[in-house]
Amino acid sequence: MGLSLLQVVLITALAYFKTLDLSTTQIFAFDTIIYGAITGLILGNFRLGLETGATMQLMSLGVAALGGASMPDYPVAAIIATTIAVTTGKGMAAGLSLGVPVGMLCINFDVLLKLINSAFARKAQSYVNKKEFKKMNRLIPCMTLIYPLQSAVPVFLAIVFGKPVVESILNFMPKWFTVGLNVAGGMLPAVGIAMLLTYMPLKKYGYWLLIGFVLAAYLKMATLGLGILGIAAAIPTYRQLVAQNEMKKAEIKNDLNEEDMEDE
Repeated sequence: MGLSLLQVVLITALAYFKTLDLSTTQIFAFDTIIYGAITGLILGNFRLGLETGATMQLMSLGVAALGGASMPDYPVAAIIATTIAVTTGKGMAAGLSLGVPVGMLCINFDVLLKLINSAFARKAQSYVNKKEFKKMNRLIPCMTLIYPLQSAVPVFLAIVFGKPVVESILNFMPKWFTVGLNVAGGMLPAVGIAMLLTYMPLKKYGYWLLIGFVLAAYLKMATLGLGILGIAAAIPTYRQLVAQNEMKKAEIKNDLNEEDMEDE
């Protein structure tokens, strides 16, 4: 089964929308199963698309781009895997053989575009400092439109030209380039987490950060276990804050009632 021009356009547009949605509206965010199902619907095999997307969703459980880290693009992998599975008629296994490598390739594109985005941000900041707000407003949307190409271009190349082109791109990249991207990608999580920590009430709850670090780094506790422990730890604090809020409301209500009695 070959792809029609309309199907190529729709699938490429879906990949473009995936990254655009992730960085703006977040209607579907990172729901891999949704993109597999929509791709299957475009190709006339919704069930296979749903199954492929669900499989990729399970593969990505526990994987998160924390603190600006880059991770395999599983929704893109689901789009490509579904396309290959449907068009070749060889099932999900054939699709995964190409979808997963392209998802890994998107890691390099993600890091590269984040670096470009930083350059755009610095330029926009320079316009702000010069009070050239019209130029700033024209520049900011540019990166929003460019960033989704990290998904759209690999998907287009993979579904039109297949595995040889993807492998050629991987082999064409010089070692110094890929090593540089890996180094940059390794630094991004540390920078991102440091930025997140500046907004957290560490003076009050910083001991939980130390506990989590010990559990993850020394006791090798899984991310899911840490998340459940974090929820359990947050419940008493949440209840305490709710109780304090209710007490404040009650005090305000009593003060208002006393004022009303004095006026009478």
